[in-house]
Amino acid sequence: MTPPDVPVPAASTPPDRTVPGTTAPDRTTHPGVQRVLAALAAQHVTPQVVTLPDAVRTAAAAAQALGVTRDEIANSLVFRAHDEHGAVTPLLVLASGAHRVDVHKVADLVDAIDHLDVADAQFVRDTTGFAIGGVAPVGHTTPLATIVDVSLSRHPYVWAAAGHSHTVFRTTYEELLRVTGGHAMEVA
Repeated sequence: MTPPDVPVPAASTPPDRTVPGTTAPDRTTHPGVQRVLAALAAQHVTPQVVTLPDAVRTAAAAAQALGVTRDEIANSLVFRAHDEHGAVTPLLVLASGAHRVDVHKVADLVDAIDHLDVADAQFVRDTTGFAIGGVAPVGHTTPLATIVDVSLSRHPYVWAAAGHSHTVFRTTYEELLRVTGGHAMEVA
């Protein structure tokens, strides 16, 4: 559901908005946000980027800033996926902000993964080009295998990071699957 205090613009409205009643600098020129916008444009998506007055590095903070539930936040979590030979690759899980990813369950459901562990901040930045808190579903500097939490499908709209810790955009579960080439999975 669209929160009442964050209006969805008509097509002629500028692509960046701040939360009403607040002031925040325009972040759409930030390189991370530009990468996200370019990746979405390549998929024929023109999102409304909402600039928040404060950094929202957690799903709870994003939900509070937007006036939505944590369930409506598509949290971008990067994991280190280990295969049976010891090779490590990044795995992006877009999880409901209300869920804790069950790394054992996800590893069991993905054939090529022996086990998962949480990526540290440097691994996240090196593989996505984003700092934690701004990791978007798209626009990464390295291609990432992606899993999308099926519980996000319960909501008509969800919110995802837009490449900076102060920016988010509204999307849908179906759109996340399409633009990321992700695989639907129960992750909690």
